[in-house]
Amino acid sequence: MSVAGLARAGAQPAATLTVKRRGNRAETVWRLLHNRSALLGGTVLVVIVAAALLAPLLSPYDPIKTNQRLSLAGPSLAHLMGTDRFGRDILSRVLWAGQASLPIGIVAVAIGALCGVSLGLIAGYYGGVVDALSMRFVDLLLAFPGILLALAIIAVLGGSLTNLMIAVGISAIPEYVRITRGSVLSLKEREFVLAARVIGCR
Repeated sequence: MSVAGLARAGAQPAATLTVKRRGNRAETVWRLLHNRSALLGGTVLVVIVAAALLAPLLSPYDPIKTNQRLSLAGPSLAHLMGTDRFGRDILSRVLWAGQASLPIGIVAVAIGALCGVSLGLIAGYYGGVVDALSMRFVDLLLAFPGILLALAIIAVLGGSLTNLMIAVGISAIPEYVRITRGSVLSLKEREFVLAARVIGCR
């Protein structure tokens, strides 16, 4: 067989693999679009994020402006969610609170995912003492309720927005560690990994 024929033979599986990957991706999107729970959750998430980002445009009133004459007013056309004891519009305050809470949630999840996935990979890959120590650390975090753990961390570090993000992120670490560690342990027992070890790969 000529060199050109070998090149074409070697290129054919790659093309097939590319088509298969594209097919799997399209199938994943199709399943997502036909999953009512996923669509509902995604729609709610988009609405919440959009409302938080567009709070300056959507809020009908100044969220910090008080009006004692409207103290504790019930829901009405003028105030859809009523007012608080200082006469502030609750809907406006909720929208602006969402704008403040959104970056906190994003950063906290990023901290939890980064630390949790890293620790889970290390624990699952090395095993032994490293795995045992990592899981005992996770058990220690799980021994306390998430809110209580976050409050304790804030009490130690001090009350600030940055410390709040760190506290919430730390309280989310155990879930990521367990999921990642389980995936790594499962992957280590796959046939292609065992075959690679047999031929001396590390």
